[in-house]
This record gives sequence, structure tokens and C-alpha cells, in this order.
Amino acid sequence: QVQLVESGGGSVQAGGSLRLSCTTSGFDRTICMGWFRQAPGKEREGVASAHADGSTHYLDSVKGRFTISKDNAKNTLSLQMSSLEPNDTAMYYCAAEPRFKLWCSLWSWDYNYWGQGTQVTVSS
Repeated sequence: QVQLVESGGGSVQAGGSLRLSCTTSGFDRTICMGWFRQAPGKEREGVASAHADGSTHYLDSVKGRFTISKDNAKNTLSLQMSSLEPNDTAMYYCAAEPRFKLWCSLWSWDYNYWGQGTQVTVSS
């Protein structure tokens, strides 16, 4: 049975840092893994993605502040978030896709497996 579990969320002040982690079980491999977020009243948006070949993609608003890391051997994912802003406040979700893809998008429909989410709250 496939499972994704996020951890590391919390409450921080603007300018602070958090590190999110995602552990998985039940996968032989994950070609793409990604972090998505959803704030109240807003659509879910892709934050960062990582391919098994090492390539990464970021939402423009987090470039230079967030760093995604994927461990292919363990099928785990992390997101180091720095210089956090109140606009980063959201529920953060880990997603995974085992099917082959040339590149990993930030579109939620490209991922078939999801975690339950971890809350990140940034206060000003």
C-alpha cells in the first residue's frame, strides 16, 4: 500500500526557516516528487518538483528561498524553506508519481499519490 507522510510544518515569523520532509512507503521507484500548497480559499499550486535524474523546478515566487531535495534510494523528499513570508502560509502537500516522465511539472494532475499535508503558518 502506497503511503506518503509529511512532517516539519509549524509556525514561524516572517524571515524564518522551516524544513519539510516527506517519507514514503510502497513505492518501487518515484520518477517525480513534488511539493504543493493550498491556502484557504485558493487553488492548490505547485511549489517545487524533483525528477529522479536530479532536475528541479520551482514556482517563481519561491526561487532562491526554497530548495527541494529528493533521495531516489529512499523515495523521500524534503523542502528547505528560508526567508519565509506570510504569503507562504498554507497547507503543504507531498506528491509522488512513479510513471516515467521526461520532466516533473508543477501541475497537480500529473501526480497520482498524495500525502495528508502539513501546515505552515508564517506571521508578520
